[in-house]
Amino acid sequence: MPKVKTNSASKKRFALTGTGKIKRKHAYHSHILTKKSKKRKRNLDKFAIVDGTNRSQVRALLGMK
Repeated sequence: MPKVKTNSASKKRFALTGTGKIKRKHAYHSHILTKKSKKRKRNLDKFAIVDGTNRSQVRALLGMK
């Protein structure tokens, strides 16, 4: 049986934490930043945890079970 390939786009966008959760970046932080408040931009800069409903899909893209 062939090896399962990791999705290259996914491995650039997601990272694992020490406890096994999957980190992701927030959207809407790349352009049109002048109309967004400093507080909003600061909060978008932080990492978020992938929701439980999407966890199995992301793990499959990363080649994990």
